[in-house]
Amino acid sequence: MRQDEHRSMDQSADEVQSKNREWWSSNPMTYDWGGTVDLEPMTRPWFEEVDRRFIAASQPFLTDDTAFDRIMPDDLSGRRVLEIGCGMGLHTSELVRRGGEVTSVDLTDFAVQATRTRLEVFGLDATVQQADAEHLPFDDGTFDFVWSWGVIHHSACTTRIVRQIARVLAPDGETRVMVYNRESFLARYVLLRHFVLGLEFRDRTSDEVLWDHTDGFTARYYHLEQFDDLFRGFFDHVSTTVLGQESDAIPLPARFRQPVAARISSRRKQAMAAKRGGFLFTVASAPS
Repeated sequence: MRQDEHRSMDQSADEVQSKNREWWSSNPMTYDWGGTVDLEPMTRPWFEEVDRRFIAASQPFLTDDTAFDRIMPDDLSGRRVLEIGCGMGLHTSELVRRGGEVTSVDLTDFAVQATRTRLEVFGLDATVQQADAEHLPFDDGTFDFVWSWGVIHHSACTTRIVRQIARVLAPDGETRVMVYNRESFLARYVLLRHFVLGLEFRDRTSDEVLWDHTDGFTARYYHLEQFDDLFRGFFDHVSTTVLGQESDAIPLPARFRQPVAARISSRRKQAMAAKRGGFLFTVASAPS
C-alpha cells in the first residue's frame, strides 16, 4: 500500500474512521495471507481450510486442544456475549460453540455478510450486524462478556471503544481484548530498520512508520503499561499480558522457521513469545 493512503496525524477522527471502513471493505481479513487457498470462497471447505491455517499458527501459543482455549472462556452458556469486529466469523463461531448468546458487530457490511454466511454454512446461530464500535447501538449493561481480537487498535479513537465496552457490560461482566504490542520483535525491527537505512523520522512519526507496515488504514501499537492504564480508567480489575504466535517466538521466514521450531519445546516457544510477542491481551472486569 502507498504511504499516502495511510493515516497522517492531521486527519480528523471522522476522516480516519471513514477510511478505516473503506480499507477493510476492500481488504477483508480472510486469513489466507498468501492467497494460496484454492477453494470457492465462503463455502464450508473454504472456511475450514482458512480456519485450519489460522488455528495451526496459534498452537501452542493460543490453542491447546480446541481453538483458542488458552485465551477464550471454555463455557459461555447462558451468557450474553458481544464480539467487536467479527471479520470472517471465526471467533464468532467459537463463541457460539461455547454456549454464548452471541451478538457480533463489524464496521463493514462485507464482514457482516461473510459471518452470516459462515453461521448458515455451519448451522450456528448468532446475531450479526453492522455497527461502529465507537458508538455501540446497545443499552447500558446489555452484555455479560465482550470479546475483541485484533480490532480496536484499528479504530480512529480506541478510548471511545473502551468506554463503550465498559458501558454495555453488566456490573459483573468481563471483557477480553487483543491489540498490537509496541515492544514486539516486529515493531522494534520495523523502527530499527527505518533508522539503519537512514530513513528520516523528521516528517513521519514512529507511529506513522508502523502504520505503513501493518494491515488497515491505521493501527496503533501499544506499550503494555499504556494499554493497561487505558483500561484502568474504566475498569476496577485489569490484567494485561504479552501473547504471540510461532512467528513471534522464531522470527524467521516460514521455510526456515519450521525446521527450527521442530527442535524447540512448546514450553520454550511459549516463553519466547511471551517476551516479544506481537499481541497485548487484556482481561478486565467490574466497570468503575
